[in-house]
Amino acid sequence: MNLFSRGTPFRRTEPTITPQPPTGRPGAPTTLLPDPALAALTGEWVIDPAHSRIGFSVRHAMVTTVRGAFAEYQSRLYFDGRDPSRSQAEITVSTASVDTGVEQRDAHLVGRDFFDSANHPRMRFTSTAVEPLGNDVYRMTGDLTIKATTRPVVLELTYIGQVTDPFGYQRAGFDGTTTIDRTEWGLNYSSRLAEGGAMVSEKVRLQFDIAAIRTAPVG
Repeated sequence: MNLFSRGTPFRRTEPTITPQPPTGRPGAPTTLLPDPALAALTGEWVIDPAHSRIGFSVRHAMVTTVRGAFAEYQSRLYFDGRDPSRSQAEITVSTASVDTGVEQRDAHLVGRDFFDSANHPRMRFTSTAVEPLGNDVYRMTGDLTIKATTRPVVLELTYIGQVTDPFGYQRAGFDGTTTIDRTEWGLNYSSRLAEGGAMVSEKVRLQFDIAAIRTAPVG
């Protein structure tokens, strides 16, 4: 997962001009090769919670959008600069730390209609595959576990940039989003409106606004 380099992290190989016998299939796509300079970024990273947001947005009463975030989570990110497809990410979130800015609504979310935090205190995302799509754009497939149910999801990731701070730490930023159907994870609250629509939409957009920091100072 080439999340940590700006510019043109991948370069395309030139097409081979050696004639090939016809096979009846279109030619294979050009292979993307990692930039050798990325090898220096290989290693362990974590999310900096002071500069990151793991949150969601969901339509409420069909006409407004409610946004929330989780204040407590743990993370482990591994970047392989030689082979970005071997990069990995794991994020474990405390469901009871949800914050939408309204205390009564937060209490409802941690209850049995939604997260049931007393019995399922954590939800987890673990990556299973990474694919570069183009400059600064990636697709990460992973398993999302909520309320003991695990299902695959696909994150669309955009790389933001990488810097070294005054203390010698490497920092990198990226945004990731995906949309899920909450009922597939057992979040089945289904109050209906008089007009027939849902009080809370089944579709939920998850948002990962991440500032990652390498786990040891550079040099």
